[in-house]
Amino acid sequence: MIRIGIVGVGFMGMIHYLAARKLQGAKVTALCSRDEKKLAGDWRSIQGNFGPRGEMMDLGGIKKHRRLEDLLGDPDVDLVDICNPTHLHPETAIKALEAGKHVLVEKAIALDPKDAGAMVEAAAKAGRLLMVAHVLPFFPEFAYAAQVIRGGKYGKLLSGHFKRVISKPDWSSEIGDASKTGGPAIDLHIHDTHFIGLVCGVPAQVFSTGVIESGAVSYLTTQYLYGSGGPAISCSSGALAQKGRPFVHGVELYLERATLVYESGTCPLTLLTADGKSEQVKLPGDGEATTAFTLEIQAAVDGVAKGLEPDLLSGKLARDALVLCHRECESVRTGQAVAIA
Repeated sequence: MIRIGIVGVGFMGMIHYLAARKLQGAKVTALCSRDEKKLAGDWRSIQGNFGPRGEMMDLGGIKKHRRLEDLLGDPDVDLVDICNPTHLHPETAIKALEAGKHVLVEKAIALDPKDAGAMVEAAAKAGRLLMVAHVLPFFPEFAYAAQVIRGGKYGKLLSGHFKRVISKPDWSSEIGDASKTGGPAIDLHIHDTHFIGLVCGVPAQVFSTGVIESGAVSYLTTQYLYGSGGPAISCSSGALAQKGRPFVHGVELYLERATLVYESGTCPLTLLTADGKSEQVKLPGDGEATTAFTLEIQAAVDGVAKGLEPDLLSGKLARDALVLCHRECESVRTGQAVAIA
């Protein structure tokens, strides 16, 4: 049995806790928070941009820690699940690794690529797993797309466009603070750069245009430049939509022998093939908001049990995704293509 300690009981901490109730071979044994009400089970103040609102929770049988050091010293914790604000990820993760714990840390891995690199190095030095919770590849639409691209069922990927747009985040005081989240160009867009890195690899350059608000890039459109023979990939992502369109993500992928089209809320994942046929792809899942997170955390649990880093949760892949976001922001500010080096 893999025993999990969750650090941070905000929106993502709550989602991870709910998702963990369906795990096989693992359970949450401890929580860490400075909020006494949350440790007592009053989660009614918690809300986010998807899934359920917080409610009164029965936390009987779960240890409650008020200091990180106490959770890290808890012998009943094997895997530390870090769900506190992004600017705290490096210090929290490195302390957990040095304490001999395996780590699953919510995206983004960090705000600064140098900190992300230090986290990867700390994991290697400690001989423990550093896994980063990028949930997008566990959503059925994107899991199918990744399988098709990586498996070559319809030939190689020629081109694709990704989209991820939200209204301005206001569901907590910290989510709108770019000093703690990196702003939409990191906190939101990193879902796209992670998936693009997974299925296409890291490009040679990026060229981005965008919108800057209060010093942070709030929206951008990027071309990922892979050079001759590489796929033609682009993405538009940011927080500009009005409240009537609070969240939408989607993708259109052009393979040699098929096209995949998907947009949340408007177009289910559809496969168009060379013979002119069009069909809605049958996908697994129960439609619950936390199912993809259960699959994500289960992959981390299985990784700990086997002693092997799951490729979808790779710390290096997460670091590369963060670097891409920063290079894109640099391109927005300079108006020039920027090398990924």
